[in-house]
Amino acid sequence: MLPLFAHSRPECPIDHWELLSDHLFNVGNAAKINADSFGAGTLARIAGLLHDLGKVKPEFQARLAGSSIRASHSGEGARYAQEKYGPLGRMLAYCIAGHHAGLANGVGRSDARPNTPLDERLKQVNRIELPDWLDIPDPERPAPLEGFGQTFPHFEVQFFIRMLFSALVDADFIETERFYTLDAPRGWSGSLNNLRVALDVYLSRFASAEGTVNQLRAEVLNGAAHSAAEPPGLFSLTVPTGGGKTLSSLRFALDHALHYELRRVVYVVPFTSIIEQTADVFRYALQDADAVLEHHSAFDFQRIDDEDKVERLKLAAQNWDRPIVVTTAVQFFESLFANRTSKCRKLHNIARSVIVFDEAQSLPLPFLRPCLAAIQELARGYGCSAVLCTATQPAIYHEDGLKAPEALLRADTREIAPDPSRLYDHLKRVKVVQLGTLTNADLVEQVRHRSALVIVNNKKQARALFDELRGEGVFHLTTNMTAAHRHAVLEEVRERLPNELVLLIATALVEAGVDLDFPEVWRAVAGIDSIAQAAGRCNREGKLDSGRVFVFSPEDGYPPPKELERNAEIALRVMDEHADPLSPEAVNAYFKALFWSSAAELDSRSVMERICDNGNQIDYPFADIAADFSLIEDYTMPLILGAGPWGMDAYARRLLDNSPHAGAIARALQRYTIGVPPKILRALIEVNAASIVRREEFGEQFVVLDNNRLYDNEAGFSPERPDDLGILNF
Repeated sequence: MLPLFAHSRPECPIDHWELLSDHLFNVGNAAKINADSFGAGTLARIAGLLHDLGKVKPEFQARLAGSSIRASHSGEGARYAQEKYGPLGRMLAYCIAGHHAGLANGVGRSDARPNTPLDERLKQVNRIELPDWLDIPDPERPAPLEGFGQTFPHFEVQFFIRMLFSALVDADFIETERFYTLDAPRGWSGSLNNLRVALDVYLSRFASAEGTVNQLRAEVLNGAAHSAAEPPGLFSLTVPTGGGKTLSSLRFALDHALHYELRRVVYVVPFTSIIEQTADVFRYALQDADAVLEHHSAFDFQRIDDEDKVERLKLAAQNWDRPIVVTTAVQFFESLFANRTSKCRKLHNIARSVIVFDEAQSLPLPFLRPCLAAIQELARGYGCSAVLCTATQPAIYHEDGLKAPEALLRADTREIAPDPSRLYDHLKRVKVVQLGTLTNADLVEQVRHRSALVIVNNKKQARALFDELRGEGVFHLTTNMTAAHRHAVLEEVRERLPNELVLLIATALVEAGVDLDFPEVWRAVAGIDSIAQAAGRCNREGKLDSGRVFVFSPEDGYPPPKELERNAEIALRVMDEHADPLSPEAVNAYFKALFWSSAAELDSRSVMERICDNGNQIDYPFADIAADFSLIEDYTMPLILGAGPWGMDAYARRLLDNSPHAGAIARALQRYTIGVPPKILRALIEVNAASIVRREEFGEQFVVLDNNRLYDNEAGFSPERPDDLGILNF
């Protein structure tokens, strides 16, 4: 009998090709290891053994030898599993059929990819007998589903399918990569214990720090260490801004992971703009740059249809194989409800992790129900501990009045911080002053020649104010600036602040994870949670008797983002009703009004209904849900700054020009990239203000801004007349 192959090397003799038996066994074993962390190793091994069953077909073997005949190969193993193993086989079928194109709808065609539903796909493939050398073990009920009877707990089942899918596709990616790239680097060789020792050394420098604020920070750190021995599950860390939440949560996470042999820490931040600085803090504190992986969606590569090409060019999202992962809420939650291999391959690495949700009040309101369901399922079925880390705990508990089935129970959530109410009283360092409406002209006159932080709700107003105030000691900070540019601005502001007048005009990106200490803050009206974050940049070290936070309504033409309009309306009402709008009572009133008002939609895309309304059938619209589960409606695309002080350095330029690995290029370019609307990006290309680099190799992933006049070295990117770029003389 002729040998059967899984992969060929056209440049090599046939005895250097990969045998199908080797590939199936390797993927099966790797998938088992991936899924052992959540008690589904046997089922994952079956998926690996069957995933490429269709490659036994003569037409596929002919294709490996150079034939132009198209031959799919993923449907045959899926059909075998579904017909042989009942409900577990149906779960396997989703994963096997989708291991290249992604999880499909169970029934019903989709406008998203893949469009063909699983049932229709399986009808299109023939039954195939197993080769004699392929021995499939009997399936075992996986641990996350052991406690359920004959009726299907639909959220848990579809969640398990995604995790099983992740275990399979990551194994397939890695084993295929090993065949094609024998020396591909992978893995991390350190230990969580070494990281914990390094963190102890770093934190020891604060032990003797003087002052009330530092004493309270030390209390929070000690509370984190004490709570780490609590059994895995749900936790909260409620500490006012400036109370040391970031390092305290990291200490808890590492101690807790070591105590219960958990595998990694996933740190979820609200904004892409603070990923790098958070990761840098962790790298410095842990003294191990390779241990910390920062991952967000600036380059997500979802728009490439050919998943095999994605695999070979390493364009897939990373699989989170580091002990400390810093990512965004967008990346985290969208991945949990994704269907494409590039987004899903990391999911199995979340099992048995400590997940810290920094600024948990930023959980996306229109998707709150599925997000809460996912957090609880990770804790229930996958050995995770979740920490809701915030200065203003949102009213997401049943006891607060949340009527959604996914509401958390306070009895199930352990508080890490020692006496949050007392912490608030002792860390209160500001007074909030409500001013009413201020025109830009009024605001400019009020803050000119002052040391202050001014935070507004949109980049348009921030740029208008900065242009009016531009001069010595005046700085600008928005996402229209590259990360390298923002980092430099923050460093200069920090250096000047103690001894000089500094005026910083910024958007909300400055409110989370940015360690600044201004004597006063001016904040355009927004949600109470945003005002509290802004207040955290005022009198941060408690050196003044009291800092002042001035809240104003901007003039017409500068409204808050549409999705935050209601937040601002409720905040104004809360400020009228509470003398201290940042008190725990006021914050609780704010979140209750926001979450439980009749206008609030906590599952705006009916994700929970579409998952749970399936009777006793395992039919989930994976493709449709993934397409609809988008936390950011204002979609942007990456634009790389090609030159100037904030553009690419020589190393990034060399990678962009020469590296065959798009993943490495993308990571190097993150510091020199801004996000722009697709319409603007297309217009820039059309008028030769920007160019696509290495289109034949990477598609339209890398677009470089060539006209440097569109990037102000103080204020960042701002195309003149962006709706009519064609009038520019480039």
